[in-house]
Amino acid sequence: MAFSPRVFSGIQPSGDLHLGNYLGAIRRFVPLQDTHETIYCVVDMHAITVWQEPNDLRRATREVAAAFIAAGVDPKRSIVFNQSQVMQHAELAWVFNCVARIGWMNRMTQFKDKAGKNSENVSLGLLAYPSLMAADILLYKATAVPVGDDQKQHLELTRDIAAKFNNDYAASIAEQGLDPDFFPITEPLIAGPATRIMSLRDGTKKMSKSDPSDQSRISLLDDADAISKKIKKATTDPAELPVEVEDLKGRPEADNLVGIYAALSDKTKAEVLAEFGGQGWGKFKPALADLAVAQLAPMSGEMRRLIEDTTTIDGILRDGGERAAAIAEKTMNEVRRIVGFIR
Repeated sequence: MAFSPRVFSGIQPSGDLHLGNYLGAIRRFVPLQDTHETIYCVVDMHAITVWQEPNDLRRATREVAAAFIAAGVDPKRSIVFNQSQVMQHAELAWVFNCVARIGWMNRMTQFKDKAGKNSENVSLGLLAYPSLMAADILLYKATAVPVGDDQKQHLELTRDIAAKFNNDYAASIAEQGLDPDFFPITEPLIAGPATRIMSLRDGTKKMSKSDPSDQSRISLLDDADAISKKIKKATTDPAELPVEVEDLKGRPEADNLVGIYAALSDKTKAEVLAEFGGQGWGKFKPALADLAVAQLAPMSGEMRRLIEDTTTIDGILRDGGERAAAIAEKTMNEVRRIVGFIR
């Protein structure tokens, strides 16, 4: 079956969106609108796998939606909504819970990382998180998902669930007169340079909202002054910038800052080093700060404006939810018949 090109991607509303979220995901959403049907979701149901204060969750959900729009996602061209408005996500996730195997879930490295030594006391939702993620994607029969390194395993599981569902219910799918490839085997869209943005204080650690140091990350709500100061105070080593990309190996802070410049300027690391190689940080950091301010400050200002305009944001999410639900219900009607539910 030839599925129409459709992208689904979701971001969890856990607060404090930062440069890593922007370069690794949100910025990539905009050009995909020209090549695919695009569905962008604030995955608030995923967020509650760990405790969320309800008012904080509402605020963070609006913040993510504001980031999508401020970055250039057009809510008329794309579907923008929050996951909990479309309850078919939960319904399909339950079906997939009965298709997926516990062993598959236990192998998920993100579950191991998040649960740590406390795996007996974390929520069942955290263990089943990848099944809901598969439902998010396959509910819309998405053909592609933009993913970073940390989500590749979950997309592989989505592909496994799709293949197993198609196989387990092959006879019923045929009885319903549906294509045997009922769910697509979704392909990853691998990001370009600097998909994994590291801490500005420690180049061996991923940029994270949970880092106790605010200087470790550039928040998407930072103003121009804060962005500039954080870049200029970023940890570096004493050596000059190398001329060759290979010489960034073993220099995590240098590699991270060069990668950020490359991503913001749509250049390769080699092109950045061709311009700055052999120069000191006193030249490079101000140039990076100026570039980051030019790229991010207008977006942060628009985000702050949108977050204050809750009526507009909520209206966009509601409209997107209605459009998403129309697609989702068509899929679920077929799934219910396939698995044998009576309606």
